[in-house]
Amino acid sequence: MVDLKTMYMGLELKNPIIIGSSGLTSNLDSIKQMSKAGSSAVVLKSLFEEQIMMKVNQSMGDYNPFHGHTEMYDYQKYFEKQHILEEYLQLIKDAKKAVDIPIIASINCMSSAEWTKFAKDIERAGADALELNIFLLPSDPKMEGKDNENVYFDIIKKVTSEISIPISIKISHYFDNLANTLQRFSQTKIKGMVLFNRFYNTDIDIEKEELVGGNFYSTSDDMSNTLRWIGIMNGLVECDLCATTGIHNGKDAIKFLLAGASAVQMVSSIYINSADIIETSLREVKDWMEKHNYKSIDEFRGKLSKTSEMNTALYERVQFMKYFGTKKK
Repeated sequence: MVDLKTMYMGLELKNPIIIGSSGLTSNLDSIKQMSKAGSSAVVLKSLFEEQIMMKVNQSMGDYNPFHGHTEMYDYQKYFEKQHILEEYLQLIKDAKKAVDIPIIASINCMSSAEWTKFAKDIERAGADALELNIFLLPSDPKMEGKDNENVYFDIIKKVTSEISIPISIKISHYFDNLANTLQRFSQTKIKGMVLFNRFYNTDIDIEKEELVGGNFYSTSDDMSNTLRWIGIMNGLVECDLCATTGIHNGKDAIKFLLAGASAVQMVSSIYINSADIIETSLREVKDWMEKHNYKSIDEFRGKLSKTSEMNTALYERVQFMKYFGTKKK
C-alpha cells in the first residue's frame, strides 16, 4: 500500500496535487468539487492589489473630492475597499467549514502598500497559509535588477511581520542571477516558493494588425523551465518548492517530485479534462510507485535533482548538442 502524503510549508497534505489559484477556486461550490475530486489543498483565486483600487475608483466615477467633502470621498473609498475584502474573508471562512483540506489564500501584489495589513485578517479568517503572487515585469530600463529584487524582499518582510501562518511566494524566473536570488528568498521567513508564474501570453493578429491574447491554457511541454529549476534548486534552498505550469497528469507530477518538488499545482488540465483528471492523475502516481516499489513519496522525492555529475550536466545544459550538433541536411 503506497502512501501519497507529502509535507508542504509545514502542512501535511494527503497527496501532492494542489489546485492552483484560478476560477476553479473562486467560489465555494467549485472548492467543494475540487476537494471531493481528491485535491489535497486549494489556493484561492488571487485577490489583486490593483483590482481592489480599480474597483474603488470605478465606484467613485467622475467624483472629484476637491469639489465636495473629502471626508465623504475617503469614507466611500474605505467602504468599497472593505466590501471587496470582506467577501474574500467570507470565502475563506465558508471554505474552512465546507472542506477538510488546507485553504491557502492568495494575493497578487506589486508593492508593499497598505494591503499588507490585510494579511492579518486573512489569518484571523482561518486560512491555513498565504501565497504571495509577486511579479514586476523588468521592462523599465531605468530600474536595475536589485531595485526589483528589493520590492520582493520588502513585501516578504512586511507580510511575515504581520502573520504567523506559513507564507509562500509565487514568482517568475526574471532575475539577474536566478539561483542566487531564489536562495536568498528562501533564507527569509517564507516557507515555500512556487515556480513559476504563468503570464498572460501576448500574440499579434497580422490580419487585424492588433495585439491579441495567446494560448490561455498550458500544456505539458510548458514544464521544462520549471522542471530544470526545481531540479537545480532542490537542496540549495531553505524552504519547500512547489511546481506550477504544465502539470497535466500523474506522469507530469512524478517528474516534478523526482526533481525535488514537495507538491504541484494543477489548473489547465482540469479546465480541459474536468475535475476527474485529479483522481486519474493520483492513480497514475500510485501505479508508478507500486511498479517501482516505493511506499512513500519521500523515498523518491528529489532522486533526480542536481545531485550527481551526470545530472548536473543535464540540468545546466542550455544549448542543443545531442540533437542538432550532428544533424545532417
